[in-house]
Amino acid sequence: MGLSCWNCGTDTGVEGKPTRLDHCHKCLADLKCCRGCRFYQPGAHFQCRERIDDPVRNKEKANFCDYFQVRVVGAKALDNLDNKDSRKKSFDDLFED
Repeated sequence: MGLSCWNCGTDTGVEGKPTRLDHCHKCLADLKCCRGCRFYQPGAHFQCRERIDDPVRNKEKANFCDYFQVRVVGAKALDNLDNKDSRKKSFDDLFED
């Protein structure tokens, strides 16, 4: 199973890091863009958790950002969730001294 599209969640068949030319075959969304990056955060400075010097104007179009890392979406995000007991333990551990 390859990379899932940040826009529609479809498996794109792309393995590893996408290039600027890679896009979703279903919705045609660019894959190497801010919206597909794990550092994208709407409330952050320039909508990025990394310290970027210049804002990327169109967050849904391919760009040359060196900080890009694939954001896990759709079914893959669900696969990364552990079982209920594991999640509860992780939560409880936050409040231990």
